[in-house]
Amino acid sequence: MTQPETPKSTPEEPWPVRVVSQKIGSWVSKLGWVWVDGQVAQISRRPGASTVFLTLRDPSADLSLTVTTNRDVLDIGAPELNEGARVVLHAKPEFYAARGTLSLRADEIRQVGLGELLARLEKLKKLLAAEGLFARERKRRPPFLPSRIGLITGRSSAAERDVLTNARRRWPAVEFRVVNVAVQGPTAVPQMIDALKVLDGDETIDVIIIARGGGSVEDLLPFSDEALCRAVFDCRTPVVSAIGHETDIPLLDYVADVRASTPTDAAKRIVPDLAEETRLIGLARQRLGRAVTGLLDREQHRLDAVRSRPVLARPHVMIEQRATEVGALRDRAARSLDHKLAAAAGDLRHTLARLRALSPAATLERGYAIVQRADGQVVRAPSDVAKGDELRVRLAEGDLSAAVTDSPG
Repeated sequence: MTQPETPKSTPEEPWPVRVVSQKIGSWVSKLGWVWVDGQVAQISRRPGASTVFLTLRDPSADLSLTVTTNRDVLDIGAPELNEGARVVLHAKPEFYAARGTLSLRADEIRQVGLGELLARLEKLKKLLAAEGLFARERKRRPPFLPSRIGLITGRSSAAERDVLTNARRRWPAVEFRVVNVAVQGPTAVPQMIDALKVLDGDETIDVIIIARGGGSVEDLLPFSDEALCRAVFDCRTPVVSAIGHETDIPLLDYVADVRASTPTDAAKRIVPDLAEETRLIGLARQRLGRAVTGLLDREQHRLDAVRSRPVLARPHVMIEQRATEVGALRDRAARSLDHKLAAAAGDLRHTLARLRALSPAATLERGYAIVQRADGQVVRAPSDVAKGDELRVRLAEGDLSAAVTDSPG
């Protein structure tokens, strides 16, 4: 027979705490046995007790669960287990109704060895590379002289001292905003991600440095965490990775915009050397001065050469030459005009003489006369007139009127 269904809770009929606790326990038990990967944040071994308590933390988030197991299980699977170690355990979630707490009961614990960790990192490296997190074209160049630098590092660490000391030695006026975090252990990744968000949201920060000194592969595991790598990839501010020594290359080095071999190298890469820049500015000013002086000298020589030409040295000579040429041309024009006028006058006199020689007036002056009828017709023969016709006789000195008195015979 099926169990009768518990009625739903209402303000008038609320469930007792024991009922709610039973329901939570039943739902939790439905998950069954699972394999869990995490980092041991705390181990509690009570003398004489057969139960061992572990605090298992997520390496990429600020989350943890309590794990209980038998001492024999721990001694068989991970006898040298210490805080900070990575483990894989087979456990079942249990809800402890008396205290209202959730925990995991483990029946098998395996400590993750270095070889397995490196294999996981290599697999993660290929995944991130395939997604483009290592692409060179997306990497940004930090500014030449950042006004303010964000630094994420351990509190009072050698890495912090190296970055600050070397940066201020190179450029005394440089400003830092330092956020101290855990750089190893189960809380390192969440703290570094939170620090990244804070510095990336600060508009005054031009570049962010994540720095830590050297250490073992296990110590540097937080800097190869997937969540941290993705958080760095999503930053709008350029990020510089300065982890460990030259031989230490966590995945963060591939994702960051700039990879520095050491924290000291990060300071040298981000902050210019004031003395060196002053020397370079001096050299540049000298080169600029020589270039300007050379240019002025060349232009002065060119100007002197132009000024030494006759057209500029004695400009009135050209005017005098042109004035002489103009005077000569005027004289030549005047002579040519006089010659043409004289020739034209002679031609006119000869033409006038010929005209006069051919003119009827010249004939009249020799004693001849022109006889015309009244209608103006010239009389050339006696038959052209009749008796009684009036005629006009044109002489050299005037006209005469005459009449025909006798008919022509």
